Amino acid sequence: RTVRVWLKRDSGQYWPSIYHAMPSPCSCMSFNPETRRLSIGLDNGTISEFILSEDYNKMTLVKSYQAHQSRVIMILFVLEMEWVLSTGQDKHFTWHCSESGQRLGGYRTSAGACGLQFDVETRHVFVGDHSGQVTILKLEQESCSLVTTFKGHTGGVTALCWDPIQRVLFSGSSDHSIIMWDIGGRKGTAIELQGHNDKVQSLSYAHHTRQLISCGADGGIVVWNMDVERQETPDWLDSDSCQKCDQPFFWNFKQMWDSKKIGLRQHHCRKCGKAVCGKCSSKRSSIPLMGFEFEVRVCDSCHESITDEERAPTATFHDSKHNIVHVDFDATRGWLLTSGTDKVIKLWDMTPVVS
Repeated sequence: RTVRVWLKRDSGQYWPSIYHAMPSPCSCMSFNPETRRLSIGLDNGTISEFILSEDYNKMTLVKSYQAHQSRVIMILFVLEMEWVLSTGQDKHFTWHCSESGQRLGGYRTSAGACGLQFDVETRHVFVGDHSGQVTILKLEQESCSLVTTFKGHTGGVTALCWDPIQRVLFSGSSDHSIIMWDIGGRKGTAIELQGHNDKVQSLSYAHHTRQLISCGADGGIVVWNMDVERQETPDWLDSDSCQKCDQPFFWNFKQMWDSKKIGLRQHHCRKCGKAVCGKCSSKRSSIPLMGFEFEVRVCDSCHESITDEERAPTATFHDSKHNIVHVDFDATRGWLLTSGTDKVIKLWDMTPVVS
């Protein structure tokens, strides 16, 4: 139930300058350095706003308002509009006026939301939920309209990150994958990135170097180079028999009877998308430009066509040595802050890899 502000002392160590007790457990927060406004979401659905003093030794409560019926999941403070955007366990997205505390509007999502991003220029808000869906809404002063929805994950969306310059949205999921959605190009391009062995917990983007930083429950910190020409993964093709050797799959009873052969299990080549049997896809290869930094199943002919240059990694991998639950990236200094389930906060200098 406490909020702490840590200041770096002359000794080089960080010690709390503020230790503030809240009426309910804190679930999320958003801080704006320009105004020193700290918005804190609570388990009881309340959002409390504080102003921090210039020396960061005092925090003063400005206002509180009941934004949700249950735990607040995410908060975004938009200085340009003086809006506070939030999602909650009550499956509602809401936005309030930060000056008056008045509720301006809301939208009910299909499931509990865990990802929230906002584009100031177009007033589009992106909401990712537990169903794996990303909902795009257009906000007006006191109303909103549904623009479209994206569905590409097989698990719930756990993190969103918006690049307003390239107009690209990144979504991380409990299915261990990241999808890059090309919003600005309007071509519906979706690039998949596979680099984690557990659910993706948080995403940050370094705009000046076009690098994506993803952190997962596996303790991994992955730095992706997004300044390369990436390729979409192909759709998986349907077939009753192997598209390489024509052996029937185990549900194709007619061909099994006619050829007097036992049906085989179906697989798919990650490079061409063809339905193949295990014998015709015995090889594995990484395909970094398609987002596969780990080795995946490919058919034998595709394996021969992949060059060493195409296997060159486009991401670097780092071990944080704790289960990461939250991340914040300061692009100006190149510092990354991670907090884990071990109740430890770690501060990383990312300049050697984000440059």
